Amino acid sequence: MALPLSAQETPSALQRSLELPAHRSLMAKARGVDPVPFESDGCSGGLSTSWRVVADLFPDFAEVHQDTPPWEDCCVIHDRVYHDAGGATDAEASFEARLGADAALRACVIAKGQTRRDELAQRYGVAREAIDRAYLAVADAMYNAVRFGGGPCLKLPWRWGFGYPNCVAGF
Repeated sequence: MALPLSAQETPSALQRSLELPAHRSLMAKARGVDPVPFESDGCSGGLSTSWRVVADLFPDFAEVHQDTPPWEDCCVIHDRVYHDAGGATDAEASFEARLGADAALRACVIAKGQTRRDELAQRYGVAREAIDRAYLAVADAMYNAVRFGGGPCLKLPWRWGFGYPNCVAGF
């Protein structure tokens, strides 16, 4: 089941104009510089860490839902693109690459739900569509979180272009 992007996922001219100066700053800092070696925290914002705590405390939860979020590989793929700003060399390409990476993260989480739909629907006695809605809610929350808190040159470890540590001046 392919789910369409919402109107919120199409950036407005205002969003673009607000974010592009930070992409320009990042591209200036990244020009001619190799990013630091890649590292990932799994799903940022404490999601993977919290999931592990819950899994440790509740073995039944971990048995059904794993020790890490079932979409953690989606987050690592997303982190790889964020690390080097998607390989962009100009601000506009950087903006588009970030938008694409965030949409890909959302789609990956939704796809993970589809692979688990039948198993979880049977386990919890709910309709398959309920599982789809749950994963869509998670995917949308993650998308909105990275769009809000993952811009370039923010003083956050999960920002766009985090492989370029000198880009924290912002816009």
